[in-house]
Amino acid sequence: MINKLIPGLELMKAGRLKQWATGIAALALPVAAFAQDADPVRWQLNMNRGVTHLSNNAYEAHMVALWVCVGIGVLVFGAMAVAMFKFRKSKGAVPDREFTHSTRLEILWTVIPVVLLVIMAAPATTKLIKMYDTRDAEMTIKVTGYQWMWKYEYLGEGVEFTSRMDRESDRIRQSGITPNMDEHNHYLLNVDNELVLPTDTKIRFVITADDVIHAWWVPALGWKQDAIPGIVNEAWTDISVPGVYRGQCAELCGKDHGFMPIVVRALPRAEYDRWLAGQKAGADAPVAQQPAPVDPEQSSDDTEAAPAVAVAG
Repeated sequence: MINKLIPGLELMKAGRLKQWATGIAALALPVAAFAQDADPVRWQLNMNRGVTHLSNNAYEAHMVALWVCVGIGVLVFGAMAVAMFKFRKSKGAVPDREFTHSTRLEILWTVIPVVLLVIMAAPATTKLIKMYDTRDAEMTIKVTGYQWMWKYEYLGEGVEFTSRMDRESDRIRQSGITPNMDEHNHYLLNVDNELVLPTDTKIRFVITADDVIHAWWVPALGWKQDAIPGIVNEAWTDISVPGVYRGQCAELCGKDHGFMPIVVRALPRAEYDRWLAGQKAGADAPVAQQPAPVDPEQSSDDTEAAPAVAVAG
């Protein structure tokens, strides 16, 4: 009868059911996300475990803090819920006009948070110190940020090149065409030259910039490092799983900041050694011709879109 009097009631009920279902699904998503290693998935709410020791350390510290917060939240909001429903006015509850004080309770709820903070801070501090320990690295990569590309130098190997967004993504972007994501599933994420690294190898990074502040960030590696002109920052990684890992410049650096993707390809050591030998062989080969001079009348956008690759012997 009520449904007939209020035509929209069924729709309202359906809408509420949909909201409840969405909420329950959202709560379940972090659990499903625990299984993800490196690449994020749609609607993922939790951080990735990553593929390095550092990323695993960060993930473990995050999960400890998360579950501590969940436990505190359950206790606090549970107590609030009990108080609201058990001592509500409709049940005949009367406000107490006399306030009491307990020194023991005050000490208890001060000591417990301090103990929890120490429990979380001690291992986190150890992991943070380890994150900056670049000693005993087996190789060093120099990363230099430019507007709007990256330059990679394999120090001691005589190999260097620049890496910027691939031509196909840049062409689609500047044309204004809406890309077909089935055909271009890595639109704006691919580069013309990937950073190739060996697995199971401690790799030191020295990171700087030539013009403005950038930030080199690949989430699967577990860290982000600023690239600042005139300053050299350090970081390190040791990738355990071969694969392709993507990142972005994470510091606003100008009009094309959003188009500075990073692609890291991790190869088993033997494959990496063959790749490196091929790069060195290419560096020793004679140059067939000099690049054509750039027309000064050419637009700045076209000039920036042209790839610049150099392999030095």
